[in-house]
Amino acid sequence: MSLITGTTKLLGVIGDPVKHSLSPLMHNRAIEELGLDYIYLPLPVTQGNLAKAIAGFEAISLVGFNITIPHKQAIIPYLAEVTPTVHMVGAVNTVWRTETGWKGTNTDVAGFIAPLQTLNQDWSKIAPVILGNGGAARAVVIGLVELGCPQIHVVGRNQNKLDKFSQSWQSNFQISSILQTHLWEKLNTLIPDTKLLVNTTPVGMSPQIENSPVDASLMAKLSPGAIAYDLIYTPNPTKFLQLAKEQGAIAIDGLEMLVQQGAAALKIWLNQPVPIETMRESLRVYLNL
Repeated sequence: MSLITGTTKLLGVIGDPVKHSLSPLMHNRAIEELGLDYIYLPLPVTQGNLAKAIAGFEAISLVGFNITIPHKQAIIPYLAEVTPTVHMVGAVNTVWRTETGWKGTNTDVAGFIAPLQTLNQDWSKIAPVILGNGGAARAVVIGLVELGCPQIHVVGRNQNKLDKFSQSWQSNFQISSILQTHLWEKLNTLIPDTKLLVNTTPVGMSPQIENSPVDASLMAKLSPGAIAYDLIYTPNPTKFLQLAKEQGAIAIDGLEMLVQQGAAALKIWLNQPVPIETMRESLRVYLNL
């Protein structure tokens, strides 16, 4: 790591907790390779202290920061400007300083679709199935619309939450016209017909690493050559991806999304290209992958 001095510019990630975040590892490794006088710090900010934190960031001339749970929505009123992506997702994960104040965007969309864009697929013929209807699913929906998918199926366990998810898109005809929501029981008929199955739920994360949102009997219905995408990046692979690969599926884990959304943020802050491969490799080494 380069020497930290009084001229070192500050970047960081805020959330509660942030001690588990891998963002400092990959960002600082990229900054080091670029030879820039920046440092990226984990900044724990509890739910009631967001306003104080933002004022403090202004006082110390923080260049920019990422946001994780629980501040992705709460940060919006403190921003002078947000990108159109934020209006659609309803959440911010990247903020940077401008002459008129803080500006926010959401790089999760770009991060999600980046590994899919490397595949030779005709997305206009693929109707993905998304497991879960939380905040992560919103970014996935927008990404799939950008890819050109003609229909998107979102599956959840609570009808009331599914209805709210569906209603939240009513002002966007492009999305509302192709979005369908279903209760979990419909997976029995949805999985055999899809070429892209995306897990946005936390099922399979530590400590419940032997769990999968889709059991073996359901996964057996996935067609060989379909894509299984899990937003979880540790364990690697998840039980969900293990089961999918047994069916001959193409597996994509959440590590690539983490790297790509981070690279998009770092590019904004530094206003220059960033070494994505270095960021990816730093995480793979750390996680022994």
